[in-house]
Amino acid sequence: MNILLIDGHPDEGRFSSHLLDIYQAALPSDTEITRVNVRDMEFKPNLKHGYLKRTDWEPDIQLLAEKFDACDHAVFAFPMWWGAEPAELKGLIDRLFLPGFMYQFHEKGMLWDKYLEGRSADVIATMDTPPFFLRLLYGNSIIRRWKGQILGFVGFAPVRFLPCGVIKGGGTEKHIDKWTAKIEKMARSIRPKSPEMKTSRLAAFLGKG
Repeated sequence: MNILLIDGHPDEGRFSSHLLDIYQAALPSDTEITRVNVRDMEFKPNLKHGYLKRTDWEPDIQLLAEKFDACDHAVFAFPMWWGAEPAELKGLIDRLFLPGFMYQFHEKGMLWDKYLEGRSADVIATMDTPPFFLRLLYGNSIIRRWKGQILGFVGFAPVRFLPCGVIKGGGTEKHIDKWTAKIEKMARSIRPKSPEMKTSRLAAFLGKG
């Protein structure tokens, strides 16, 4: 099983990175693990031309595209700032999750093909918003967006989302123990799908297929 871990915090040694460490440590010993820190990547986060003109990928983005293409399961960890992920991670999504590689709308109608089918994903987000506030006041907007408009949109399924809050003040020992137990359970309960279910459009997207 090939697992891709994405650390989306722009700084080193932060709590979301620590939670990703816990996830990684709980994975089965025979798992092939690739970990990528967005903060260490060199790329321009602005999709300047939108989809009107292709912006060539920097080497770091192309390498990550290959890792997404190969993975069976992807894990994202990041802090929620102003209801969303940090700017670098959002920019990476804009640059990487492109039509022709991760999805493609049909020529007619509103449907689309999901090219990342056959893969699953987990998302761990730290926040100062209490989870019940996130649900009652904001309608779990970040959860619905990541599950439906980002990962689910390109074919990842299932997508599990763990909101970890409140982080302010370091969190309580009780909360940290609870999050640790949930993260370890997530890591140990990944069920890889049949290889035949995975699709790939990377070679065609890069003009090599």
